[in-house]
Amino acid sequence: MSPVTNRQWQNWAGNQQATPHRIATPRTADDVAAAVGSAADGGRTVRMIGTGHSFTGAAVAEGVLLRPDALTAVRSVDTATGLVTVEAGLPLHAFNRVLDEHDLALANMGDIQEQTVAGALQTATHGTGRDAAGLVSQVAALELVLADGTTVTCSRDERPDLFDAARAGLGALGIVTAVTWRTVPAFLLRAQEEPMKWDEVLARVDEFDAANEHFEFYWFPHTEGCLTKRNNRVEGPAEPLPKFKHWLDDEFLSNTVFGLVNKVTHLAPATAPFVNGISAKALGARTYSDTSYKVFTSPRTVRFKEQEYAIPREELVPALRELRSLFAKRDWRISFPIEVRLLPEEDAWLSMAHGRRSAFIAVHVYHRDAHEDYFRGVEELLTALGGRPHWGKLHTRDAAYLEKVYPRFGDFRALRDELDPDRRFANPYTRQVFGD
Repeated sequence: MSPVTNRQWQNWAGNQQATPHRIATPRTADDVAAAVGSAADGGRTVRMIGTGHSFTGAAVAEGVLLRPDALTAVRSVDTATGLVTVEAGLPLHAFNRVLDEHDLALANMGDIQEQTVAGALQTATHGTGRDAAGLVSQVAALELVLADGTTVTCSRDERPDLFDAARAGLGALGIVTAVTWRTVPAFLLRAQEEPMKWDEVLARVDEFDAANEHFEFYWFPHTEGCLTKRNNRVEGPAEPLPKFKHWLDDEFLSNTVFGLVNKVTHLAPATAPFVNGISAKALGARTYSDTSYKVFTSPRTVRFKEQEYAIPREELVPALRELRSLFAKRDWRISFPIEVRLLPEEDAWLSMAHGRRSAFIAVHVYHRDAHEDYFRGVEELLTALGGRPHWGKLHTRDAAYLEKVYPRFGDFRALRDELDPDRRFANPYTRQVFGD
């Protein structure tokens, strides 16, 4: 196991920092077990980070920080069953390429693929889907190192309670060292992106949800403008965007120009409504088809901070109308669009969609902008509806609230008491959300 001398760490957005006692890069599950044992001998905590794409302090390590950079092996690929086992530190973009080489794919995923597979899984990362759920629902087995130094495997058949708890475990039950994914045959997606007015989107959201495998939309605050996205499987052949069009839309306009826009609104917040109006009017419709992960994901180089809540699906339209009314009541000047996604119910204990069809509302601000008042106002609205915060995105909820909205929250805490009574895997964030 390689030691690391530079002990400074911060996340992608730059809003979380840590200076752990020690940093190491394990190469095997045995190395991870040895690090856990060493941390225990020294009375220290130990955490494995990902790529820092959580906005919360989920990855903050006070004692021993483990980097996953050397845990990236592809252990097995079974094209007959679709079961693929990879190590925890493999980035999603590399995993997607491996799957594509074997004519396999994830059934659904989020729009960023920079995270490690374990990091994305442990915070219950999701996409949008009518039938296909998030990452926690696409896992067949987990390999974890527990607080006592043992390495165990769990699945629906082997230690099923641990499996249901640890799929979205925040690293609080053990350190994930490998994930076995249940993949599907590779497929093409046809993307239909269309600007639409606010009233039409809200009037047709149920129609779009029912008629499309994957539907989401963005609303530009201070305007009537939305961008709708509908993704559905097609037989092919693929008709991807021309290279120049892809560069112009997804790299230059969505990142380079958008970054410049946010630098302007950071210095002059009052310009946000005007800028959003231009952005909403500038959007054009486009249709293309490509390999699924290339449609699901997009480059994101403009740094931001984010909050996201999952609410019962039936509360979506009333919640959005109330959210919009808050903009008329509060002095908010927001340059980032608000994202709305949908998901079927999931059975992982700490999935935000556990036991109910869910709608996700995500709000963002430029990473240099203050977020507190905006996020607090949105949070008050969505928690009044029984909203569940995304584990990797900013929120202020604690165990007293979370136990009310997660039916298996008490079971998770009891299992944590059993497996990690000394809180070897604790950090300030787990103390906030689990109460100790």
